[in-house]
Amino acid sequence: MPVPVLVLLAFAGWTLLTLIGSVGVYRWSLILAGRASIAEWRADLPQGCDWYRRAMRAHMNCVENLPVYAAIVVALTVTGLRAPVIDELALALLAGRIGQTIVHIAWPATAVTASLRFALFFLQVACMIAMGVMIVLPP
Repeated sequence: MPVPVLVLLAFAGWTLLTLIGSVGVYRWSLILAGRASIAEWRADLPQGCDWYRRAMRAHMNCVENLPVYAAIVVALTVTGLRAPVIDELALALLAGRIGQTIVHIAWPATAVTASLRFALFFLQVACMIAMGVMIVLPP
């Protein structure tokens, strides 16, 4: 299986792990402890502690970027384009995604953490743009 496809599966898995391991654990721990009802969680209202709100946003970052990368992988698959540099870009993108999620959840927003999150996001965007350019203008 090509590396970009494996990275796509890992990206999807990371998105699910972020949901289950942060948002899900937080919500279900409160529900099962009787401190919250299952019906009170709303996506359109800020709820929960700061860590939970950061986890929600980190999960949404994954959800927002997963389809963009998936479209690139579809284009790579359809064109049959394979190159070591594409594999390296895909792996760098995944590392950036995981790093951004961890920074987002683990540390409150400061100038330093926001800058680090942005740098990791920029890495992902740069990787996707580079792969897109290579699809349109093969090496």
